[in-house]
Amino acid sequence: MRHHRILVVDDEHLIRWSLEQNLKKQGYEVVTAGSGEDALKLVREDAPDLVLLDIQLPGINGLDVLERIKEMDEEVIVIMVTALGVLETAVKAMRMGAYDYINKPFNLDELAIVIKKALETGELKREVAHLRSQQTRKYGVANIIGESRHMKNVLTMVEKVARSDASTILIQGESGTGKELIAKAIHYESARADQPFMAINCAAVPETLLESELMGHEKGAFTDAKAQKKGLFEMADGGTLFLDEIGDMEMGMQAKLLRVLEERSFRRIGGTKDVHVDVRIISATNKDLVKAMEEGTFRTDLYYRIQVIPIYLPALRERREDIIPLAQHFINHFNREFAKGVKSISKMAEKFLVDYSWPGNIRELKNIIERAIILENEETLLLEHLPQEIVAKTRGTGAGPISFNLPPEGIDIEDVERELIRQSLEVSDGNQSKAAKKLNLGIDAFRYRMKKFGFL
Repeated sequence: MRHHRILVVDDEHLIRWSLEQNLKKQGYEVVTAGSGEDALKLVREDAPDLVLLDIQLPGINGLDVLERIKEMDEEVIVIMVTALGVLETAVKAMRMGAYDYINKPFNLDELAIVIKKALETGELKREVAHLRSQQTRKYGVANIIGESRHMKNVLTMVEKVARSDASTILIQGESGTGKELIAKAIHYESARADQPFMAINCAAVPETLLESELMGHEKGAFTDAKAQKKGLFEMADGGTLFLDEIGDMEMGMQAKLLRVLEERSFRRIGGTKDVHVDVRIISATNKDLVKAMEEGTFRTDLYYRIQVIPIYLPALRERREDIIPLAQHFINHFNREFAKGVKSISKMAEKFLVDYSWPGNIRELKNIIERAIILENEETLLLEHLPQEIVAKTRGTGAGPISFNLPPEGIDIEDVERELIRQSLEVSDGNQSKAAKKLNLGIDAFRYRMKKFGFL
């Protein structure tokens, strides 16, 4: 268990000694200082978790010491110790960053409670900051794989949009192209990164519940509303709300959403007061919204309101340069998750991965790599580890009648046989049994031909 370090700063020796003895009994590490100068030196050298700081000190006063401590380390918790009658000074200290204040003469039990709560709050803040830092690293643009020209253009746009004040963004692309990943990148690259990122799939929530999820409701607004509930707009205040599959939102809800976007306020269901929010709205859809407008299933005014900044995500087949880097990324990820040791992808497997049409896009690629890592134990991902549908549906590799034009000058049939042996070995990654089956030969007959043509 970690022992927190506390710095006691007071010019009265008896108070320092008393606090030191009491705090040590509670399990804290304690250092003391009799002046502001000594206190600042100890903050630099010992990095305490909490400082008990008397406001009235000789030389540098407590407020000046507080200011300089916060300049050195914003995270240090400072509790001011004040004499009765200087409440105004204590309030000023709070505005300058002090966690709390306690009056002299103080009760040691009361002080112990204040210190315990302050340290718990500090730990919680550090945990939240750490988690947010992890999220920023995980979802930042630098971690998005994009070697293709299409994706480089998208990522450049993401960086520009994230830094802007754009309040509505529309991400379009086929299912599985990574629209939520791009939405998170916009959030975590922006000044809103330390505020909430909330997401909802509009297609997965019935219209009768969607309004409550987004706007919230008051107690008693309907039969099951037993308590007030904040909606996602309120919960995302200051941050970002991601509306996935907005193209599936019903027309009635579209009208209500438009009002929120226009006025930046709404009323909870059953409420009488407007709730004002500052939220960046990122919408996403795999539908053709222009066609939906023509068919009367999507409001024209809402479309033009949400697509102030449009971002189009290309399908995986349109960014083939990214397929192998993505596959390797997923291999590394699932190696860690399943304690496997796949190190590479064979050339033939790479060819089939690149040539496949990927109707399910990145999500399909991820699932295929996950399945291969779970089922196989070799260091190289081979063609035989890929699902049959990939091999069967890959461009130019489907089974069919053999088409071969005999050259006018003729050809040595042994040259044809040698080339067939070579190709069967190549597509089987050197596995002789599989190569033999591809030519409908027994293993002995196949090995005979391998020796005959110098492959053994």
